[in-house]
Amino acid sequence: MTVEVRGGAGVPVGSHRAGPHLRVVVVVPCLDDAPFLAACLEALTHQTRRPDEVLVVDNGSTDGSQDVARRAGVTLAHEKRRGIWPAAARGYDIAARTADVIARLDADSVPPTDWVQRVAEAFERDPGLDALTGGARFYGGNPFMHWAGEHWYIGGMYRVLTPAFGHPPVFGSNFAMRTALWRRTRRLVLRRDADVHDDLDLSIRFPPGTVVRYDPALVMPVSARPFATPGALASRLGKAFVTFRRTWPAGAPWVKRRRAGTTSRARERVRSS
Repeated sequence: MTVEVRGGAGVPVGSHRAGPHLRVVVVVPCLDDAPFLAACLEALTHQTRRPDEVLVVDNGSTDGSQDVARRAGVTLAHEKRRGIWPAAARGYDIAARTADVIARLDADSVPPTDWVQRVAEAFERDPGLDALTGGARFYGGNPFMHWAGEHWYIGGMYRVLTPAFGHPPVFGSNFAMRTALWRRTRRLVLRRDADVHDDLDLSIRFPPGTVVRYDPALVMPVSARPFATPGALASRLGKAFVTFRRTWPAGAPWVKRRRAGTTSRARERVRSS
């Protein structure tokens, strides 16, 4: 049975908590990606550990994506404001009502059979872990696109941004976070802005001390379409520039640490007065 969530009301029903395990809800934003979405949802049915719920957030599709979600029997939500950030944030908000861990895929992700199990076990084994992310293996396109995407685009992102942020950035097609972390950041991110990279913005907004782990074995097959044309790649790089412009320097780690230290000292003064 597909549960549809509209507007601000309604809590998905028909889900369950698997014994002592953390409850994992997978969020998949989607816009006119019916064939990709069908493959993604099919892969989620073959997981060694099934997700407790799969939530597709449709962003106004006209190609049958909603029908794909309904046939798959997943929870279907709707976000009228166009953009990956509005759709993803809508999904996180709904998932946060019941989830312990919010996992994220894109419609063109094809999760390996052990993906949910790896995600769940990582958080169950390490109570201090806040977010988990991994890399990509691209399909479609040509071998050069695959190599450039995996080693230059995604690999370069981790090499450059990890020391800048003080933690690895999360990759939107392949990451998970504790619900508590989303609740701490949901009012800080540019969730209504369709011109920024949602995963980059989220990574920048993580509070000081957030524990983010990059697992090189957590590899996600993802479509190589972002590198299909020079224009598509330029668009993604342009979004990265816009994201930094709109979040910097307020999102810089040293600024966040200084602000956190000021807040902590103010609280100490209140307690001692």
